[in-house]
Amino acid sequence: MELPPDELLTRLDDTVQRLVEDDADAPEQYSPAVGATCLYAVYDPVTRRCTMARAGHPSPAVVDPQGRVTFPDLPTGTPLGMGLGVAFEAAELELPEGSLLGLYTDGLVETRDHDIDVGMHRLGSALAQPGRPLEELCGRAMETFPGQAPSDDATLLLVRTRRVSPSQVATWTLPGEQTAARSARRLAARQLAEWGLEGLADATRLIVSELVTNAVRHAGGPVTLRLIHHQVLTCEVFDSSACAPRVVSARTHDENGRGLFLVAQLSRRWGFRTGSGGKVVWAEEDLAPAPPPAEAVGVPPAPGKRPVPVSATSAAPRVAAGREPLLR
Repeated sequence: MELPPDELLTRLDDTVQRLVEDDADAPEQYSPAVGATCLYAVYDPVTRRCTMARAGHPSPAVVDPQGRVTFPDLPTGTPLGMGLGVAFEAAELELPEGSLLGLYTDGLVETRDHDIDVGMHRLGSALAQPGRPLEELCGRAMETFPGQAPSDDATLLLVRTRRVSPSQVATWTLPGEQTAARSARRLAARQLAEWGLEGLADATRLIVSELVTNAVRHAGGPVTLRLIHHQVLTCEVFDSSACAPRVVSARTHDENGRGLFLVAQLSRRWGFRTGSGGKVVWAEEDLAPAPPPAEAVGVPPAPGKRPVPVSATSAAPRVAAGREPLLR
C-alpha cells in the first residue's frame, strides 16, 4: 500500500498517539506534548514531480542544476503525536533533472549561538555546487558551524534526482470496454519488441490483460496503461476507482477471481497507490530471469519446484547520504 504523503503522516500521527497512550501507566499520565517531526517526500522520475508533506519539520533544501538554492514554503503541519487533529497538507514541486534535495534535522542548522535562519543560509551556501559528489557536499554541509557543537542531533540526507527518458516510457488511453484488454495486449507486445524485450512478452501480455480487465470491470470509464523500461519493466494501469485491489482465493469451479493471483505469480512484486483521481495498480518484472539455483550433486530437484527470480534490485529502494539513487 502506497499512501500519499499527507495521508501517510495522518496515519503516523494516529500511531504515535496510540503508542504514547499505551506507554502511559495511567490515562492521567498521558502528555499530548510528546511528539516527533517528520518530512516525507515521493519523487516520480517520469514526470519529475516531487510531492512532500511535513509534520513540524524544517523545509528541505532544493538546489537546481545551476546552483540556485531554495527552501520551499511547505504547509508546516504539527509534530506527530500532538493530538491536535490538524489535517496535514501536501505540496508538489516539479524538479529539473539533476536537482539536489537536502533533508536535515534542526540540529544541523541551529546552535545555541545562532538561530535557524543563519544555519539555513550556511547550509544553502554549502550545497550551492550541486555538481560535486554527494559525499563531498555532505562533508561541507556538516561543517557549517565549525568549532561549535550542535544543540541537537545533526543529520543530513542528500539525494540527486534523475529522470526516466521519454523513450523509456509508453502510455496509452484505452476505452472502458471489454475490447480494452485485447488492445492492451497488442500494444504492450509491440512496445516490448521496440525495446528488445520480446522475452517478456508472454508474461507482460497476461499482466496487462488482467490489470486492464479489472479496471474496466470494477472502475468504468477510460483506462490508462503505462509501461516503463528502466532497471525493471513496470506495468501501470490507472483507473478512476479508489477501491483497493486484493488477491482472493478462487475455488476450483470459480470462473473469476484469479487475476491478481496470476499477476503476483508473474511479477517480482506488485502493488497500488491512490491519488485524487483514482488509483494506479502496478507490477514489476525483472528484465532478465535469474539463473536457477545450483542443485546439490546427486540430489534431484523437488517436484514442481521452480526458481524464484532474484535480482540486485529486488530489495526495497533505499536512499543514503553520499549516494546518487533514482528516487522511486
